[in-house]
Amino acid sequence: MNIGAAARQSKLPTKTIRYYEEIGLLKADRAANGYRDYSEDDIHRLRFVQRARSLGFSVDECRQLLSLYSDRERASADVKAIALEKLGEIDRKIAELTALRQTLGHLVETCHGDSRPECPIIDGLSGKPASH
Repeated sequence: MNIGAAARQSKLPTKTIRYYEEIGLLKADRAANGYRDYSEDDIHRLRFVQRARSLGFSVDECRQLLSLYSDRERASADVKAIALEKLGEIDRKIAELTALRQTLGHLVETCHGDSRPECPIIDGLSGKPASH
């Protein structure tokens, strides 16, 4: 199938498909006319990458996962190790965002939000002790 059909079936933009080809995540065959020719296996790989990317896996991690996907002798422990590493990254990001939210929430809570010039938010952003 051509790239337009592959895009419709994989629900990815043609630009993304070309990019994945350019960086080596996908290698489409070429038809006699020189156009890219995508197989059902290519569509499965594109969907696989799309799902992996939606879960936060990087392009390099997708490359590793695709390699494991293609390897019928793979150990599930290898796949799980990659997923556990990603889960740890997500947990660290959640912790960072929670701390950011608490800090900003405290600054917002302590700001009077009126016509006074004193503003704990400004003080907090500037590193000055909060004015009262």
